Amino acid sequence: MRIKPRLSFLQIINMNVGFFGIQYSFGLQQTAINPIYDFLGAQPDQIPLLNLAGPVTGLLIQPIIGALSDKTWHPRWGRRKPYFFLGALFCSICLFIYPFSSSLWMAAGLLWVLDAANNTAMEPYRAFIADKLPPSQMPTGFLSQSFFTGLGITLANLSLYAFQKIEFLKQAHGQIPYWVFASFFLGSICSITSVLWSTSTTPEIPPTEEELAALKAEKGGLFAPFIEIISAIRQMPKVMWQLALVYLFQWYALFCYWQNTSKSIALSVWNATPQSNPKQYEEAVGWAGLVGGWSNMMTFLSAFILVYLAKKYSAKAVHVICLLLAGIGFIIFPMIQDKHLIFLPVTGFGIAWASMMGVPYLMVVHNIPKERYGVYMGIINMMIVIPMILQTTTFGYVLQHFLNNDPRKAISFAGILLLIASLATLLIKASNPSDEELENLPSAGGHG
Repeated sequence: MRIKPRLSFLQIINMNVGFFGIQYSFGLQQTAINPIYDFLGAQPDQIPLLNLAGPVTGLLIQPIIGALSDKTWHPRWGRRKPYFFLGALFCSICLFIYPFSSSLWMAAGLLWVLDAANNTAMEPYRAFIADKLPPSQMPTGFLSQSFFTGLGITLANLSLYAFQKIEFLKQAHGQIPYWVFASFFLGSICSITSVLWSTSTTPEIPPTEEELAALKAEKGGLFAPFIEIISAIRQMPKVMWQLALVYLFQWYALFCYWQNTSKSIALSVWNATPQSNPKQYEEAVGWAGLVGGWSNMMTFLSAFILVYLAKKYSAKAVHVICLLLAGIGFIIFPMIQDKHLIFLPVTGFGIAWASMMGVPYLMVVHNIPKERYGVYMGIINMMIVIPMILQTTTFGYVLQHFLNNDPRKAISFAGILLLIASLATLLIKASNPSDEELENLPSAGGHG
């Protein structure tokens, strides 16, 4: 069995820098895409369907890219890195073009391309960690991605707030203010440069002669990735089905939150809508960016603390507590009328987001065969996007008929779903290595 070498902390950071640019783009999607839809005249009950691009492209792209990267090897370009680079390149191009959207449907179409590129870049990153690191370093690896998730989304949110305060950026190109252009241009630069940093500083582990022979012996063809995905689902470990139940409530809730944050703050603090008071609504969008920046600051500040807690206690216990914090925070979020106090409930969400982006992978990674890391990480993403698809296709009806088209009630509804997700996490039973086994691994690393 091959023993993977232990990496220094700096090497783990270098390999995950690319996640920063990917998550900057994701942060703009969280905070800026829906306001752009509002600027272009979207109605509240149209927003869920306009956000369908993210979950559908994730459902289609990530497992396919995972299956393909499992079967890829090039002596120069590696296994996962070609997908990082191509995804980041197209992501950068889309971010540059996006604020030039002249109509609602142009913006919606570009979001499909942007999401496809983002998913192509992001999917192999989970498998990259599992490929490179011994078991004792996987908590640090996965939660380093949480750190860069927080950092990237923080910069995206803060850029919206900061650029809005620059006088000459307050003018608009058509219906889109120039401060939106500035944030997207910065994201375009971050996306490609951060991925280039990781790909240039981190070599991949080449396959053994036996693994290479097995790759060459694999039957190719157009339908090979789909056959591999179906086979992997049929043989999926029980713990992944248990995680799917958690994700059903968790990710439905998060899409409710992201779609309604700016509008909830605008109503609870400024009593404004895009139609009734556009200027105050713009101020609320900027403040929502600042609030989002704070929550994501909590993400990168807490990420490495969660590494310690996951090792000392368990990944499951950490995730249960984090979901409780976020759920309670969402329930009280729309009740707050002082814009400065809104930072309090999103602190819990920031900590929970660090857990969501790293801890669930710790609960399942040791139950996954290493030759299928890519496809199973893609299947985990299917567990994320299927609830999102359900949300985008059902929540417009729920919002209109049960929540009175009130974005504040949508946020509280999300909080209740997160509390249910916390209870569902208690059902997970993972056969992970014990703390003692992790700590007593040979200094050269664990088994590959």
